[in-house]
Amino acid sequence: MSDLQALYQELIIDHSKHPVGFGLAEGAAAESHQLNPTCGDEVTLQLHAHDGVIDRITWEGHGCAISQSSASLLAQLVREQPDLSVDDLTVRIDAFREVMRSRGTLEADEELLGDAAVLSPVSKYTARVKCAMLAWVAAEHALAQVR
Repeated sequence: MSDLQALYQELIIDHSKHPVGFGLAEGAAAESHQLNPTCGDEVTLQLHAHDGVIDRITWEGHGCAISQSSASLLAQLVREQPDLSVDDLTVRIDAFREVMRSRGTLEADEELLGDAAVLSPVSKYTARVKCAMLAWVAAEHALAQVR
């Protein structure tokens, strides 16, 4: 395993053990519960927003390290973008989906996706793409409620 792959794996494991945004909170603008019936991973994601700006994402769930770290990385991405609009988050979800569907042919744009770019290699493993996408689909569903 290359040093870069080891670093990516370490970041994924760290986020699954010490998740960002874990724990549901009062006052969410929207909420979505998503389940991956293939493996049993699930996530409930809350979108906290006002005036078209995403304040934060909170979530709870259980499943594999990929699904849980992906939710954490998404929450971190929002936390690190203080004035992230609904449209900006939609662009990031679309970019993440494109990478996940690429089967390893696209590298994620770190400037756009932040640390979530470490999940790019997951796109090579079709069975794991749903795990990585779970929280992002929940966020997309929550955004539809906000709109």
